[in-house]
Amino acid sequence: MMKKEKKQPLKEREIGKESPHNPSNSPGTLWIVPTPIGNLEDITLRALRILQEVDKIAAEDTRNTRKLLTHFDIHKPLISYHDHNEKQRSETITLDLQRGLSIALVSDAGMPGISDPGFQVIQQVIEKNLPLEILPGASAFVNALVGSGLPNGKFVFEGFLSRERKERKKRLESLKEEERTMIFYESPHRIKETLKDMGEIFGPRRGTIARELTKRYEEFIRGSIASLLEGLEKAPLKGEMVLVIEGFQGKKEESFQGLSLEEHLLLVMETGLSKKDAVKKVAKDRGIPKREVYDVGIDFEQE
Repeated sequence: MMKKEKKQPLKEREIGKESPHNPSNSPGTLWIVPTPIGNLEDITLRALRILQEVDKIAAEDTRNTRKLLTHFDIHKPLISYHDHNEKQRSETITLDLQRGLSIALVSDAGMPGISDPGFQVIQQVIEKNLPLEILPGASAFVNALVGSGLPNGKFVFEGFLSRERKERKKRLESLKEEERTMIFYESPHRIKETLKDMGEIFGPRRGTIARELTKRYEEFIRGSIASLLEGLEKAPLKGEMVLVIEGFQGKKEESFQGLSLEEHLLLVMETGLSKKDAVKKVAKDRGIPKREVYDVGIDFEQE
């Protein structure tokens, strides 16, 4: 009597359906596989199994990923995707999936698609309605937020700010009255300039620099924005950093509710803004076209 083969769970069997092992030629699955952000022990058993069983691995930097795979004795074909080839690679990956190949998408560290070019690959797979599976795993900003000790019931992840100071300050100005805890990624080369801009725009706030997370020299530096900057002036820091900043706790600017458009414009101009800048502010406050505000104040005399 033949022994019945034990039926595998669906998730495990799905990987085996890709060509050439898949006679039905159904599409393959794109697996989003988080990798450790520092400590290799943080990879999950499921992530290791998926990396062992897929046909290909798409990596942000194949050199970094090859080190990880070698450590765990995994040998699979690698293809690269990065900021300069993401459109071409997205097309290649979706074609492979349509052919029935299974592919794991990994970043250099952490969850693919978070502040990395993997987003475009994921977006195209979703648009083409191809199978997609996301594994849970490490993400630097979560560790930084929890370790900061700042309120984390509500928060906003901003990722990397612009390298250009003008654009960076413009973005920070838009966040000046953001009440949620804010999280930023920043390089050691720009951290001081970013904190200077934050001190100038946000004023006194609590903050945390989380660096080298899960690694040997992991460090949380907590204090005011001014004290963080003072510490960096004395002893510059190296390594990957996450910056967590307290949300706005003060009183917001006077409400324009109950004011006519003309009264609102006059009130803003009394603060010293030019008519042009006052028109922009009123339009932004009310969410209306600038032309509508300009028409109301067209006869105002500019002081």
